[in-house]
Amino acid sequence: MSIVLTGGAGFIGSNLLDHLLATTTKQLLVIDNLSTGSADQVPNNDRIQLIKTDIKHANQISPHIESADFVYHLAAAVGVQHVTDNPLEALETNLIGTENVLKATAEHDVPLFLASSSEIYGKNESVPFSETDNRVLGPTTVSRWGYASAKAVDEALALAYHDEMDLQVIIGRYFNIVGPGQSGQYGMVIPRFVDQALNEDPITVYGDGTQTRSFTHVEEAVKITHDLTQREDAYGEVFNIGSPQPTSINTLAERVIELTDSNSEITRIPHEEAFGPDFEEPQKREPDVAKLESTVGWKPSTDIDSILSDVIEERRKLSTRN
Repeated sequence: MSIVLTGGAGFIGSNLLDHLLATTTKQLLVIDNLSTGSADQVPNNDRIQLIKTDIKHANQISPHIESADFVYHLAAAVGVQHVTDNPLEALETNLIGTENVLKATAEHDVPLFLASSSEIYGKNESVPFSETDNRVLGPTTVSRWGYASAKAVDEALALAYHDEMDLQVIIGRYFNIVGPGQSGQYGMVIPRFVDQALNEDPITVYGDGTQTRSFTHVEEAVKITHDLTQREDAYGEVFNIGSPQPTSINTLAERVIELTDSNSEITRIPHEEAFGPDFEEPQKREPDVAKLESTVGWKPSTDIDSILSDVIEERRKLSTRN
């Protein structure tokens, strides 16, 4: 028997693999098309098997889920830049792929953790967001809101499978999961800022920089994800998974410069120049984690300086190797 991780070659998935290697004795099966993940991120271990396939192909994933004890469904389009550049791929992966995973887990009675996103909340500015808060979205002509809608449909499907087919499912809404090993290729802000600072390049802030985000260390995110799956009262529920400590993008850029001892200057680029004329950027993202804390007994607490220090140390090591 095994634990299946879709998207296990990605940033969060590979960190979850490390955690499961250390805390379980089960075989671990990674299903990933390697479009944004990398086989290099999958630990070289006899307990891990990597299957390169796409979750949009139901006949290729169902046999692996049939013999599983548990499924972590992490496969999804990642990063604002990637989603805006590839809206069709993002929608198909999140809708078709997730439905395939839900059907297979329900058919074979396999419990499931479904990774969702803070994008669910859209443009709502009434922070902190609780799991039952209203969603505020822009028009369908903006690809970002198509992604947010797809994640909402994923959640609705999962809860429907739970209600009608007794699928044991937990939904976790991730808030800006960051840390060592994350690529800046798909618009992720922390590795991008750190690389710019280490290279003494201008740090490019999109917009006026007053927008706030709750950055969550990946080690805490994967531990709390696993902890949720050990709680019977978590099934059939939705949880925010994130740090309750918001940071403005301006402050983030300033802290990166100070912690790297860089001479970089901060430059600001309008969102429409970076992402196109129809782009919209939510002003606030901050989770209410009361439900999460009451269920697992703790909440993410790593502060932004500690997160940045971990990332800076890793990026410096990479630069010296190259």
